[in-house]
Amino acid sequence: MTSNAIEVKSIAVIGAGMMGRAIAYSAALSGYEVVLEDVSRGRLQEAIVWIRQMLEEALRQGKIAGSTRDAALKNLSTATTVEEALPKADLILETLPEEMEMKIELFTIFDKFAKSAAILASSTASLSITALAEVTFCAERCIGMRLSAPGQESSVLELVRGKETSDAAVAACTEVGRRMGKQVVVVHEPGREAFAGVSG
Repeated sequence: MTSNAIEVKSIAVIGAGMMGRAIAYSAALSGYEVVLEDVSRGRLQEAIVWIRQMLEEALRQGKIAGSTRDAALKNLSTATTVEEALPKADLILETLPEEMEMKIELFTIFDKFAKSAAILASSTASLSITALAEVTFCAERCIGMRLSAPGQESSVLELVRGKETSDAAVAACTEVGRRMGKQVVVVHEPGREAFAGVSG
Protein backbone atom coordinates (compact mmCIF):
# COMPACT_ATOMS: atom_id res chain seq x y z
CA MET A 1 0.00 0.00 0.00
CA THR A 2 1.15 3.53 -0.73
CA SER A 3 1.41 6.16 1.97
CA ASN A 4 -1.81 7.76 0.72
CA ALA A 5 -3.77 4.51 0.69
CA ILE A 6 -6.59 3.97 3.17
CA GLU A 7 -7.02 0.49 4.61
CA VAL A 8 -10.47 -0.47 5.84
CA LYS A 9 -10.66 -3.15 8.53
CA SER A 10 -13.61 -1.93 10.58
CA ILE A 11 -16.95 -0.53 9.37
CA ALA A 12 -19.64 1.34 11.29
CA VAL A 13 -23.09 1.18 9.70
CA ILE A 14 -25.46 3.85 10.98
CA GLY A 15 -29.09 2.77 10.65
CA ALA A 16 -30.37 -0.82 10.83
CA GLY A 17 -33.04 -0.57 8.13
CA MET A 18 -32.92 -2.70 4.98
CA MET A 19 -29.92 -0.94 3.44
CA GLY A 20 -27.96 -0.91 6.70
CA ARG A 21 -28.56 -4.54 7.61
CA ALA A 22 -27.75 -5.70 4.07
CA ILE A 23 -24.41 -3.87 4.13
CA ALA A 24 -23.65 -5.09 7.67
CA TYR A 25 -24.39 -8.68 6.57
CA SER A 26 -22.17 -8.50 3.49
CA ALA A 27 -19.36 -6.73 5.34
CA ALA A 28 -19.32 -9.12 8.31
CA LEU A 29 -19.42 -12.11 5.94
CA SER A 30 -16.45 -10.62 4.06
CA GLY A 31 -14.28 -10.48 7.18
CA TYR A 32 -14.74 -6.87 8.26
CA GLU A 33 -15.38 -5.93 11.87
CA VAL A 34 -18.83 -4.34 11.78
CA VAL A 35 -20.72 -2.19 14.26
CA LEU A 36 -24.39 -1.80 13.34
CA GLU A 37 -25.97 1.21 15.06
CA ASP A 38 -29.57 2.25 15.50
CA VAL A 39 -31.31 4.29 18.18
CA SER A 40 -34.16 1.74 18.09
CA ARG A 41 -33.25 -1.41 20.00
CA GLY A 42 -36.21 -3.11 18.33
CA ARG A 43 -34.90 -2.35 14.85
CA LEU A 44 -31.44 -3.53 15.86
CA GLN A 45 -32.91 -6.78 17.14
CA GLU A 46 -34.83 -7.27 13.89
CA ALA A 47 -31.67 -6.61 11.89
CA ILE A 48 -29.63 -9.16 13.83
CA VAL A 49 -32.39 -11.76 13.42
CA TRP A 50 -32.46 -11.04 9.67
CA ILE A 51 -28.67 -11.34 9.39
CA ARG A 52 -28.70 -14.65 11.28
CA GLN A 53 -31.44 -15.95 8.97
CA MET A 54 -29.46 -14.91 5.89
CA LEU A 55 -26.38 -16.71 7.22
CA GLU A 56 -28.33 -19.85 8.04
CA GLU A 57 -29.90 -19.85 4.57
CA ALA A 58 -26.48 -19.47 2.95
CA LEU A 59 -25.23 -22.35 5.10
CA ARG A 60 -28.18 -24.58 4.14
CA GLN A 61 -27.58 -23.85 0.47
CA GLY A 62 -23.92 -24.80 0.80
CA LYS A 63 -22.72 -21.31 -0.09
CA ILE A 64 -20.76 -20.88 3.14
CA ALA A 65 -19.27 -23.19 5.77
CA GLY A 66 -20.29 -23.26 9.41
CA SER A 67 -16.98 -21.67 10.35
CA THR A 68 -17.68 -18.79 7.96
CA ARG A 69 -21.10 -18.22 9.54
CA ASP A 70 -19.56 -18.26 13.00
CA ALA A 71 -16.82 -15.82 11.97
CA ALA A 72 -19.38 -13.44 10.47
CA LEU A 73 -21.41 -13.42 13.68
CA LYS A 74 -18.24 -12.84 15.70
CA ASN A 75 -17.38 -9.88 13.44
CA LEU A 76 -20.74 -8.22 14.15
CA SER A 77 -21.60 -6.02 17.12
CA THR A 78 -24.26 -3.39 17.80
CA ALA A 79 -24.51 0.11 19.25
CA THR A 80 -27.42 2.37 20.17
CA THR A 81 -25.64 5.72 19.78
CA VAL A 82 -23.63 7.07 16.87
CA GLU A 83 -20.79 8.12 19.16
CA GLU A 84 -20.50 4.58 20.51
CA ALA A 85 -20.24 3.14 16.99
CA LEU A 86 -17.50 5.41 15.64
CA PRO A 87 -14.19 5.15 17.56
CA LYS A 88 -12.64 2.13 15.79
CA ALA A 89 -14.26 2.47 12.37
CA ASP A 90 -12.15 3.03 9.27
CA LEU A 91 -15.32 3.47 7.21
CA ILE A 92 -18.54 5.03 8.52
CA LEU A 93 -21.66 4.64 6.40
CA GLU A 94 -24.97 6.27 7.26
CA THR A 95 -28.09 4.68 5.77
CA LEU A 96 -30.81 6.95 7.17
CA PRO A 97 -33.80 8.44 5.28
CA GLU A 98 -33.31 11.18 2.66
CA GLU A 99 -33.41 14.17 4.99
CA MET A 100 -30.60 16.66 4.44
CA GLU A 101 -30.70 18.21 7.92
CA MET A 102 -30.42 14.79 9.56
CA LYS A 103 -27.52 13.77 7.34
CA ILE A 104 -25.70 17.08 7.90
CA GLU A 105 -26.06 16.56 11.65
CA LEU A 106 -24.65 13.04 11.30
CA PHE A 107 -21.67 14.17 9.22
CA THR A 108 -20.92 16.84 11.82
CA ILE A 109 -20.88 14.12 14.50
CA PHE A 110 -18.76 11.85 12.29
CA ASP A 111 -16.24 14.63 11.76
CA LYS A 112 -15.98 15.23 15.50
CA PHE A 113 -15.80 11.65 16.81
CA ALA A 114 -14.36 9.52 13.98
CA LYS A 115 -10.77 8.40 13.61
CA SER A 116 -8.61 10.96 11.86
CA ALA A 117 -8.34 8.91 8.65
CA ALA A 118 -11.86 7.45 8.56
CA ILE A 119 -13.92 7.58 5.38
CA LEU A 120 -17.34 9.21 5.86
CA ALA A 121 -19.98 7.77 3.54
CA SER A 122 -23.66 8.36 2.87
CA SER A 123 -26.14 6.04 1.17
CA THR A 124 -28.12 9.00 -0.17
CA ALA A 125 -29.66 8.57 -3.60
CA SER A 126 -30.56 12.22 -4.20
CA LEU A 127 -28.74 14.56 -1.82
CA SER A 128 -25.39 16.21 -2.46
CA ILE A 129 -22.24 14.49 -1.19
CA THR A 130 -20.38 17.75 -1.76
CA ALA A 131 -22.83 19.60 0.51
CA LEU A 132 -22.44 16.97 3.24
CA ALA A 133 -18.66 17.16 2.92
CA GLU A 134 -18.72 20.93 3.41
CA VAL A 135 -19.71 20.52 7.08
CA THR A 136 -16.56 18.47 7.74
CA PHE A 137 -12.83 19.12 7.78
CA CYS A 138 -12.20 16.08 5.57
CA ALA A 139 -14.08 16.61 2.30
CA GLU A 140 -11.55 14.42 0.52
CA ARG A 141 -12.73 11.43 2.60
CA CYS A 142 -16.47 11.95 2.02
CA ILE A 143 -18.22 9.74 -0.52
CA GLY A 144 -21.59 8.33 -1.53
CA MET A 145 -21.94 4.57 -1.11
CA ARG A 146 -25.19 2.83 -1.95
CA LEU A 147 -26.31 -0.76 -2.55
CA SER A 148 -28.86 -1.27 -5.28
CA ALA A 149 -31.37 -4.02 -4.50
CA PRO A 150 -30.11 -4.53 -0.91
CA GLY A 151 -30.22 -8.13 0.22
CA GLN A 152 -29.77 -9.57 -3.25
CA GLU A 153 -26.47 -11.30 -3.96
CA SER A 154 -26.25 -9.76 -7.42
CA SER A 155 -26.55 -6.21 -6.09
CA VAL A 156 -24.37 -3.37 -7.31
CA LEU A 157 -22.44 -1.02 -5.03
CA GLU A 158 -22.55 2.52 -6.39
CA LEU A 159 -19.86 4.96 -5.27
CA VAL A 160 -20.55 8.66 -5.78
CA ARG A 161 -17.65 11.11 -5.88
CA GLY A 162 -18.24 14.58 -4.48
CA LYS A 163 -16.30 17.64 -5.61
CA GLU A 164 -13.29 16.87 -3.38
CA THR A 165 -13.53 13.08 -2.92
CA SER A 166 -10.02 11.65 -3.21
CA ASP A 167 -8.85 8.76 -5.36
CA ALA A 168 -7.69 7.06 -2.13
CA ALA A 169 -11.22 7.12 -0.68
CA VAL A 170 -12.67 5.75 -3.92
CA ALA A 171 -10.03 3.01 -4.06
CA ALA A 172 -10.66 1.97 -0.44
CA CYS A 173 -14.44 1.79 -0.93
CA THR A 174 -13.98 -0.06 -4.22
CA GLU A 175 -11.94 -2.70 -2.40
CA VAL A 176 -14.66 -2.99 0.25
CA GLY A 177 -17.24 -3.55 -2.46
CA ARG A 178 -15.14 -6.17 -4.21
CA ARG A 179 -14.56 -8.07 -0.99
CA MET A 180 -18.31 -7.99 -0.41
CA GLY A 181 -18.78 -9.60 -3.82
CA LYS A 182 -20.48 -6.58 -5.36
CA GLN A 183 -20.11 -5.04 -8.79
CA VAL A 184 -18.71 -1.58 -8.09
CA VAL A 185 -19.85 1.37 -10.18
CA VAL A 186 -18.14 4.74 -9.67
CA VAL A 187 -19.98 7.88 -10.75
CA HIS A 188 -19.53 11.60 -10.28
CA GLU A 189 -22.15 13.64 -8.49
CA PRO A 190 -24.76 15.15 -10.84
CA GLY A 191 -23.46 18.38 -12.31
CA ARG A 192 -19.96 16.98 -12.70
CA GLU A 193 -18.59 14.38 -15.12
CA ALA A 194 -21.34 11.79 -15.42
CA PHE A 195 -19.41 8.54 -15.35
CA ALA A 196 -16.08 7.39 -14.02
CA GLY A 197 -16.04 3.64 -14.55
CA VAL A 198 -17.13 0.19 -13.55
CA SER A 199 -15.19 -2.50 -11.75
CA GLY A 200 -16.22 -5.87 -10.47
